[in-house]
Amino acid sequence: MSHPVKIKNALISVYYKDNLEPLIRQLHEQGVIFYSTGGTEKFIRELGIDVIAVEDLTGYPSILGGRVKTLHPKVFGGILNRRENKEDKAQIGQYEIPEIDLVIVDLYPFEETLRSGASDADIIEKIDIGGISLIRAAAKNFNDVVIIASKDDYKTLGDILTDNGGYTTLSHRKAFARQAFNVSSHYDTAIFNYFNQEDPLTVFKYSEQKARTLRYGENPHQNGVFYGDLDAMFDKLNGKELSYNNLVDVDAAVALIDEFEEPTFAILKHTNACGIASNESIVEAWKAALACDPVSAFGGVLICNREIDAETAAEINNLFFEVLIAPSFAESAKQILTTKKNRILLKRNDVKLPSKQFKTLLNGVIEQDKDMLMETAAEMKPVTERKPTEQQVKDLVFANKIVKHTKSNTIVLARNSCLIASGVGQTSRVDALQQAIVKAKAFNFDLAGSVMASDAFFPFPDCVEIAADAGVVMILQPGGSIKDQESIDMANAKGVGMVTTGIRHFKH
Repeated sequence: MSHPVKIKNALISVYYKDNLEPLIRQLHEQGVIFYSTGGTEKFIRELGIDVIAVEDLTGYPSILGGRVKTLHPKVFGGILNRRENKEDKAQIGQYEIPEIDLVIVDLYPFEETLRSGASDADIIEKIDIGGISLIRAAAKNFNDVVIIASKDDYKTLGDILTDNGGYTTLSHRKAFARQAFNVSSHYDTAIFNYFNQEDPLTVFKYSEQKARTLRYGENPHQNGVFYGDLDAMFDKLNGKELSYNNLVDVDAAVALIDEFEEPTFAILKHTNACGIASNESIVEAWKAALACDPVSAFGGVLICNREIDAETAAEINNLFFEVLIAPSFAESAKQILTTKKNRILLKRNDVKLPSKQFKTLLNGVIEQDKDMLMETAAEMKPVTERKPTEQQVKDLVFANKIVKHTKSNTIVLARNSCLIASGVGQTSRVDALQQAIVKAKAFNFDLAGSVMASDAFFPFPDCVEIAADAGVVMILQPGGSIKDQESIDMANAKGVGMVTTGIRHFKH
């Protein structure tokens, strides 16, 4: 069942030559005959090792600017022939086709070229034809052929050949074939998504090569994996590995903080802000954010949009937290914050985030555009007799940013660019408002002069009445209810102001 095969002939044609030399020398020592093209052929010759040019095998030169080099029966016949098939064996003998037992081929750097901002013409030229065909052919015939489609597998093959005297087993070859199809399918997905930007087909294709196994999923009995390049997103300066729940909270924290330009600090628990404030200095923003709800802040995820200095670090150090994210950390701050080994410190890098989001649901996947809208003061339409002051407009903008990133149904109460309290994930808007009022009172916040933002319209005027009686003086809501006028009338009767935006920010 192991079906050992000794490598006699190898076709090698790669774009990246990194770490190729040791494998070439090892194969040469084992008596392998090399076939190659272009730069790889030159590379092998410069090692002082004999190599047969593919054009000498096929009798055809590389043509069409290198677009056609290996697409020939003498190449693909050598790869695809079934060694145990008498007719195949007779035909390769008749046409003098060598059996190719090993194919080492990678692909033109399509994704790298795309990310570089190259022209469409340059991007198109990086769509590999010969390479992808060789990979598929060799992987299909894994019963007899080894396929290496990535430089990451050079050492693995070398170790196998060392341990097995130049032979590979069927399980070895099948594993390499699996990896090869992983490479080819990822490559094709990237190409398809490039072509699918204008007037796109409604299909879902996503491929991510990098993966990180997590300690567990949402709960210890669930497995968890993160697919993506976390190392590009963050430099981890301290702490244990991020968990599934950490990552969900970190994602929510990043999305929230990106709404703010002024110095802002946010504390999140279970993806919702339990404290957030903007101030002239980051240390004052931290103090104000913590004061919102110091109980929920325990064990939270912290994020800010300015460097953490020593003064701020000393204040933060008094709290137990899971994760702290910032664009940079002063050395003095790191010395303070790294005294606890499990505390996770993440320096955020400048990485472009996706504009789409998706998740599995029922027996499929749902996808949507990210909610990229955020209303400015100019888009807030006063609908009551009382109009907002300049400070109230500023607070409404602040509160609305929090609403956008808080689980529905939600109500946010704020004053002076600081969260007072929020009602989160409630089954009615009245419940959300009452929850926010109870929390505000629990931490001795005076609601007099505060503003309120709602993620959706008021179906009845009850929320307006309750908020006004609690001390709220200005309300923001999307509007759009058939009973909007009742809410407006209640606001006027209570002497509070209201603006509408026309934009709903549900977050389920």
